[in-house]
Amino acid sequence: MIPHRIDTDAEAKFALCGDVKAGFPSPAEGIAENLDLIKLLVRHKASTFFFRVSGVSMVDAGMDEGDIIIVDRSLSPYNGCKAVCYLDGEYTVKQVEIQDKQVRLLPANQNNATYQPIEVTPDNQFAIWGVVTYVIKKM
Repeated sequence: MIPHRIDTDAEAKFALCGDVKAGFPSPAEGIAENLDLIKLLVRHKASTFFFRVSGVSMVDAGMDEGDIIIVDRSLSPYNGCKAVCYLDGEYTVKQVEIQDKQVRLLPANQNNATYQPIEVTPDNQFAIWGVVTYVIKKM
């Protein structure tokens, strides 16, 4: 997993056509405003990176194979956050559980018993690299 930077000085503006109901259909009423995706998705330009998800250990957390996750390194990790972690020479994305100075990395795939929690010990080379802020999905 290699982080990718995006040119956050570039504009990524698109027409926002307004709200769309997920119930009964109603016709769009025209363009309500311009939507700048960079301003919407990137809070801290210098510390934001994009990763493509590889694998299915986080599908129940809404991260499917091929999705793009936006990761902010400036945010402090917290119990329950989804984060990209560096563990023994590899990057992985997991839910972080922090209890009594102990850290566990939790997968989110109920259908695959292969994925087990990872207990982080002092013997591990470990860092919480950055907190996941958004998932960009392909339908």
